Amino acid sequence: MQNVKDYIVQHKDRFINELIDLLKIPSVSADPAFNQDVLNTADAVKESLEKAGCDKVEICETPGYPIVYGEKIIDPNLPTVLVYGHYDVQPADPIDLWTSPPFDPVIKKTDIHPEGAIFARGACDDKGQMYMHVKALEYMTHTGNLPCNVKFMIEGEEEVGSESLAWFVPRNKEKLANDVILISDTGMIANDIPSITTGLRGLSYVEVEVTGPNRDLHSGLYGGAVANPINILTQMIASLHDENNHITIPGFYDKVEELSREERDEMAKAPFSLEEYKKALDIDDVHGEAGYTTNERNSIRPTLDVNGIWGGYTGEGAKTVIASKAYAKISMRLVPGQEWEEITELFKKHFESIAPKSVKVEVKPHHGGQGYVTPIDNIGYQAASKAYQETFGVTPIPQRSGGSIPIVALFEQELKSKTILMGFGLNSDAIHSPNEHFGVWNYLKGIETIPYFYQYFTELSK
Repeated sequence: MQNVKDYIVQHKDRFINELIDLLKIPSVSADPAFNQDVLNTADAVKESLEKAGCDKVEICETPGYPIVYGEKIIDPNLPTVLVYGHYDVQPADPIDLWTSPPFDPVIKKTDIHPEGAIFARGACDDKGQMYMHVKALEYMTHTGNLPCNVKFMIEGEEEVGSESLAWFVPRNKEKLANDVILISDTGMIANDIPSITTGLRGLSYVEVEVTGPNRDLHSGLYGGAVANPINILTQMIASLHDENNHITIPGFYDKVEELSREERDEMAKAPFSLEEYKKALDIDDVHGEAGYTTNERNSIRPTLDVNGIWGGYTGEGAKTVIASKAYAKISMRLVPGQEWEEITELFKKHFESIAPKSVKVEVKPHHGGQGYVTPIDNIGYQAASKAYQETFGVTPIPQRSGGSIPIVALFEQELKSKTILMGFGLNSDAIHSPNEHFGVWNYLKGIETIPYFYQYFTELSK
């Protein structure tokens, strides 16, 4: 593996340019207007896997967007690594907050990324991190350094709930059979403090609709006499947390896993500066559930957040109106032990129960998924840890993430495999936000590190 650095130096510009070309395609799965772009991205991923050295690559049709499957089987008796990633991206809105067009990638230097970062939607989540694996495969196949079998499963619906993947996986267990699943869709603490994500939160995502009168009303003629759905909705949402920022839905915490004091103390060893955290976000203070630290609040505790709220008149100038309807999108991040479908039902029952008779309430479930914890004593984690030690020179820190990758629990259920989460992004990379970016150094470091995972996993599997 010693020549991996030389290979990266030799092909650095091409690696970057190929990623930039992929990022130019606006593969927004949430918006039907980008349907053809999503399909075009699947074609581009297929072509890249073929060029990287896969012997078999196919676009697998599903009820939704296709899944790109590829494989390189060198010996059926050797271990098999299944790489998962996604080629779809979040919507770029609000466009006016981007400092450069979201689908016209540019490289800009920042304080955190002095060697430059690629600014574009999907740069880090997940095209950049997914493409590291494609280029790592290229290195291993083109130099004769692939020590085991590899399969790729790259989907196009991760940002909208992976519904088609949930359909595909149970129907293709033999095709997807593996010894370990490898994903880079998470991050690490810092460029000099690598970490491996060992836990993910689950997710329940819903949309609520509050309906009052049968039409918009004049706020002078009807104000004070008829319920205003926007007022009612905001009051209902406000009641979902108490004065300690504890979620008030009955039964919500019944199955929450409580970590021991020892486990919480281990988490606290990870470097963290509250002042730098506040400065980076330009806030005067943090906010969250009483009795827990900031890092605990965003990783081992469940949350409830409003992701969008609208209704009535929002155009220029004034329009004195009581809207007929008000809406909100709400996500709940869940911890291991909480069943997302059960939490969705608890939310629905509670939210409908607190609505006054003056309005009607409808709760529409969107999607969700279970939380996940990877044990650090399995050979997959050990191989990942040794890989980071090889390229970073230090032992990575195990860390639970606040994010969700709902399909990880599905993989274990259907494929009986553990998932290893080797992320190379940073919290400051603005995923899901305007000005998303991915450090060039991080991108290339991922390509350098991933082949060592294959080497050590193969050795530890003997």
